[in-house]
Amino acid sequence: MPSDEALVVLDGVTCGYGRRPVLVDVDLTLRTGSFVGIVGPSGAGKTTLLRAVMGLIEPRAGRITRRPGTGVAYVPQVDTVDWEFPVTVGQVVLMARASGRRLPWASPAERREIEGLLDRLGLGGLGSRPILELSGGQQQRVFVARALMRRPQLLVLDEPSSGVDAATRHELMHLLGELSAAGLAIVLTTHDLNGVATHLPEIVCLRGRVVAAGPPAQVIRPDILERTYGAPMSVLEHAGLLMVVDAPWPGAPPSPGLVPSAPAA
Repeated sequence: MPSDEALVVLDGVTCGYGRRPVLVDVDLTLRTGSFVGIVGPSGAGKTTLLRAVMGLIEPRAGRITRRPGTGVAYVPQVDTVDWEFPVTVGQVVLMARASGRRLPWASPAERREIEGLLDRLGLGGLGSRPILELSGGQQQRVFVARALMRRPQLLVLDEPSSGVDAATRHELMHLLGELSAAGLAIVLTTHDLNGVATHLPEIVCLRGRVVAAGPPAQVIRPDILERTYGAPMSVLEHAGLLMVVDAPWPGAPPSPGLVPSAPAA
């Protein structure tokens, strides 16, 4: 069950590469059961923030505190994977085994764990299938299974909705929501404001600094989005859901069935 126990806390963190800071004075707290989306334009520092959370980059200023023993697992973008390497679904998951065992085959206990994870993620019976034969959504879930094989308390995903269709994106976000509800902390980056960000419990708008953070109803606002992306955007409401669109040109009629959301407080 989710709790208020902090796993990773960034307090006034500034970090970057060479002499150029990429993140400046960033605060972020990830707790047990957190489900946080990081949004912002290219170059805003989203990937750098993930690297800081994972402990792959040290801050120049500020402090990063991690709860002792917190396990972190990473899920890459599917479209960054080299698919020329022939490997089965089970072998991909086995790559992340938590024990020190390094034989090229799985132990009976590991086979049971892999089968359980694949069943849990809707991939039952596919352990011996070459991963190249799977759909994009299935491949993404295989990498989630590989991450869960490490038994983490925090799951980090870089653009998990990149290159997948709407149905696959919906399935993935539903799966991540279930994992979060079970107590796994999740942080992800996304460019997809409508398909992903507006459905998350917490959003961080990033542009080198944290522009705003909170639930979608508080953060998905025209003024905040313009400060984040540097361009005017409209936020509309359709069937009770927020939708972000490019701001209409002056004098353009409103889109049928859509109404502007309430102005920012």
